[in-house]
Amino acid sequence: MAVATGLNNPRQLSIGPDGAIYVAESGVGGSGPCIAGAEGTACFGRTGSITKISGGTQSRVVTGLPSVAGESGFGASGPSDVQVRGGRYTLSFGLGADPAQRASLPAAGPRLGTLATGNLGSSAARTIADLAAFEGAKDFDGLGKDSNPSSLTPLGTSHLAVDAGANALLRVTARGKMAIVATFPNRMVPKPPFLGTGEMPMQSVPTSVALGPDGAYYVSELTGFPFPAGEARIYRVKPGQAPTVWASGLTNVTDLTWAGGRLYAVQLADAGLLAVPPGELPMGSLVEVRRSGPVTVASGLLAPYGVAVSGTNAYVTTCGMCAGMGGVVRIPLGGS
Repeated sequence: MAVATGLNNPRQLSIGPDGAIYVAESGVGGSGPCIAGAEGTACFGRTGSITKISGGTQSRVVTGLPSVAGESGFGASGPSDVQVRGGRYTLSFGLGADPAQRASLPAAGPRLGTLATGNLGSSAARTIADLAAFEGAKDFDGLGKDSNPSSLTPLGTSHLAVDAGANALLRVTARGKMAIVATFPNRMVPKPPFLGTGEMPMQSVPTSVALGPDGAYYVSELTGFPFPAGEARIYRVKPGQAPTVWASGLTNVTDLTWAGGRLYAVQLADAGLLAVPPGELPMGSLVEVRRSGPVTVASGLLAPYGVAVSGTNAYVTTCGMCAGMGGVVRIPLGGS
């Protein structure tokens, strides 16, 4: 059942202390200036927002946030995850580019690639930490300077943050001090047929982090090109230790959350992103992640992206790469 429609590139979402659902919308970019993004030229605009869903209604409670996108507005980078506490929001802002690209953007542009906080109802925000600058200085994975913050989750007065471009999980304190918790290395996978035989390196591209019932951090991965079906993993991370594979056999995971002792994840493209025909959107699913493999909760979802659970229902953003066509659906969770 749809509970919100007409959203612009809706990404991850969360349940606020008031029971409302808050959605990070990455916007549709704007008229520029433009930068070289991961998917081509991306132009700047202040079209990002936060939508609140409560009592059967939806409304944008924060607008005017930075966004970059191509001419169609699809696949924007901007607000990527949101947490709300006591009338204040904390946002992670995607970038999807070399951090140096931000130098050509207007004053709000450098907020891309950061964590920021502000009051609901206002687009004025204070940068907590500049993850993109940190990646620009350190190049965490040694694969080139690329930052694309995605997920964040509260950890006391700090936050855990995932930088998908940097292949890294970070801890960010309330004062903005950043520390690497883990990095996720390349691994070898079979080449797609059109590239011949043999293997090729594939990046992890971590997308989301959730605090597990055991106190460990659980991190999902999209995987990079060639985006093979069944090759995405869920990692278990304990500070000071190397990540370990907790579950495998998933495909292009964009978000995950623990609820009632169970782990749920969103698969953006069940067949793998490389199998999506040109000009079409992927079809994905919500799954329960078990050590034995994923169990489908709901399939046939159009480009699903984020997930949050409240009570016996999961809420999933759909058409997460779409301009004006995104939404949120409610999915009942079974008790088996």
